[in-house]
Amino acid sequence: MIFKGKLCLWLCLVATFCFIRDIKGETSIVTRKEWNAKPTTAEMTPLELPVSRIIVAHTAGNECSRKEACSQEMRIIQNFHMTKGAYDDIAYNYLVGNDGNVYEGRGWRFQGAIARGINAGSISIAFMGVFTKNLPSLEALNAAKSLIVKLQTDQKLKEDYKLFGHRQMSPTLSPGDALYAEIQKWPKWSNDI
Repeated sequence: MIFKGKLCLWLCLVATFCFIRDIKGETSIVTRKEWNAKPTTAEMTPLELPVSRIIVAHTAGNECSRKEACSQEMRIIQNFHMTKGAYDDIAYNYLVGNDGNVYEGRGWRFQGAIARGINAGSISIAFMGVFTKNLPSLEALNAAKSLIVKLQTDQKLKEDYKLFGHRQMSPTLSPGDALYAEIQKWPKWSNDI
């Protein structure tokens, strides 16, 4: 019984350490160069920092759980946005794969293009996949939370920021019912647009 108690205590300590590591914003960001992004087709509008909003979306495309597959999905999304969506680049600031990596879209330097009229004061985080019935992986959720902490720590995001679902800003089902219900539990989620 003593061994089981010590094992349980050890597992709790490991879990606590992992949670603390995640909330400190230590997450892996795959750069545009790493996922082999195309160059933008026009000069991008700079983002005035710090921003006051995080907008959470889903891509409504394929899920991915390996860096190679997620990098390929990034190229597919960028190509779709630039050819069918008539954007100058991928629309999102950051994307998150089920592999637990954050992928740089437009990053924090430039305005996103997901919600007309509010892109100027927002950073968008899109989860790769469709999350109507199921949630992204725990690794993906933690990566997004870590990114938010990092953006705050790096003073790219205001201390009193508000977090919204994409559907609150645009007529869309994004980020999907399951993910939308999840983000309503996150700190700074707001229904006050």
